[in-house]
Amino acid sequence: MANDASTVFDLVILGGGSGGYAAALRGAQLGLDVALIEKDKVGGTCLHRGCIPTKALLHAGEIADQARESEQFGVKATFEGIDVAAVHKYKDGVISGLYKGLQGLIASRKVTYIEGEGRLSSSTSVDVNGQRIQGRHVLLATGSVPKSLPGLEIDGNRIISSDHALVLDRVPQSAIILGGGVIGVEFASAWKSFGSDVTVIEGLKHLVPVEDENSSKLLERAFRKRGIKFNLGTFFQKAEYTQDGVKVTLADGKEFEAEVLLVAVGRGPVSQGLGYEEQGVAMDRGYVLVDEYMRTNVPTISAVGDLVPTLQLAHVGFAEGILVAERLAGLKVVPVDYDGVPRVTYCHPEVASVGITEAKAKEIYGADKVVALKYNLAGNGKSKILNTSGEIKLVQVKDGAVVGVHMVGDRMGEQVGEAQLIYNWEALPAEVAQLIHAHPTQNEAMGEAHLALAGKPLHSHD
Repeated sequence: MANDASTVFDLVILGGGSGGYAAALRGAQLGLDVALIEKDKVGGTCLHRGCIPTKALLHAGEIADQARESEQFGVKATFEGIDVAAVHKYKDGVISGLYKGLQGLIASRKVTYIEGEGRLSSSTSVDVNGQRIQGRHVLLATGSVPKSLPGLEIDGNRIISSDHALVLDRVPQSAIILGGGVIGVEFASAWKSFGSDVTVIEGLKHLVPVEDENSSKLLERAFRKRGIKFNLGTFFQKAEYTQDGVKVTLADGKEFEAEVLLVAVGRGPVSQGLGYEEQGVAMDRGYVLVDEYMRTNVPTISAVGDLVPTLQLAHVGFAEGILVAERLAGLKVVPVDYDGVPRVTYCHPEVASVGITEAKAKEIYGADKVVALKYNLAGNGKSKILNTSGEIKLVQVKDGAVVGVHMVGDRMGEQVGEAQLIYNWEALPAEVAQLIHAHPTQNEAMGEAHLALAGKPLHSHD
C-alpha cells in the first residue's frame, strides 16, 4: 500500500497535470510501479482551468458569431443573447467527460493515485497526508498559476485572473485585458463574441509578441475589424477601483476604464514551500532547472511541464513526461526540439506556427540566406466558403529546408499537424509540392504555398 513505509515505488510523481499524468501512464505501461500525487484533480490546469475550458468558451463564442452573421450565408437566424449558466453547463460537461475518462485510464494502468498536498521530503521521497511515499526516482510536476505584476493585487472581484474569468457568472459589459499573449487574446476574442467591449493592453509592440511579426500584424488587423481595441508598446503603471469598475493607468499617463480587469501576464511556477530548495534542487526565479533529458542537478529527481522554463503548453508537458518515463524504463530517448513543437492561439482568427520566425532565421543563417513566402487564403476555395481571411507564411533557408510555418485564419490550428511534419522532417519545398492535397480543403493552402515556394505556383501569382 502507498502508506506502507516498506513500499518503494519505481517512480513517485508530485503533480497530476499534463506532464505528471503522462509520465504516470507511460511509466506504468512500461512496467514501472508508479505513485501519482495530486492535491486537486488529475488533469491539472489544462483540463480544469486552461486549454479545455477556454476552448469551450471560444467555441460558444464562435456559435454566437455564426448566429449573428448567418444571413450572409442565406440562413435566417436570430441571436437572442448569451445564457451564461448554459455556457458553463456545456463547458463543464466537456471537462467532466474528459476527467472521467482520465480517471479510468489512471485506474486501468494500475497507477497508485494519492489525493493530497505533497511535499518533497528527501531526494527519493514525498510526504503527503502524514505518510512518506518512497521512490527510486521522484518527478516534480507541480505546474503553474496565473501571475500578476508588482503592486497589482488580483482580488477575484473586479481584478481577476483567467481562473476567475472561466467561472464568471456574467458576460462583462466591458473588460480591460492586461497582456496580449495567448491567454489575453483568447479571452478578448471570446468576450467580444459574447458581446463585451474589450480593450487589450500589451507592453510590447505587438499582440502575440512571440509569433512571427507578420502573424501579429494580421491578428491586429482582424481584431480591429472585429472591434477589439488594443494599446501596444506602453507598460502598465497602476489599477484602481472606480465607482462601478476599474481604471487602469499606463506609464505614459493614458487611462482606460472598464467593468473588470483581467490580468493575463503569464503563468508562474508552483514551487514555493514544497521542499525543492531544501533538498538541493537548482532553481531560478521559481523554476526548476533541468537538462535536455529533464534531469535536475539531483540524480534521483526530474522535473517537467510548467515547473521548468520550457514552453508552457500541455502537449509539451505530455512529451516531457513521456521522455522521463521512457528514460527511467531504460529506453533510448531523444530530447524535445522545442522549435519543432506546434503552437496554436485559438482566438478568432486562429494563429498557428511551427519552427522559427523570419527574424530568428535571419539571425541564425544571415538575411541573404533566408527566403519568405506568403500565400493569401483569398486564393483558397474552402477558406472563401468559410468566409475567413489570412495567410500561410513559409520561412526557408535558401535552397534548403522550410524552417518556419506561420499561419493566421480560422481553423489554422487544424493545419499545424502537416506543418509540424514539414519542419521536423526538414522538408524541401519541392518535396511538399509533390504531395497531392485534397480539394477543396484549407489544407490545400499548405500545398499551394509550397508549390509557390518551389517556383511552380498554381492558384497564386508568380
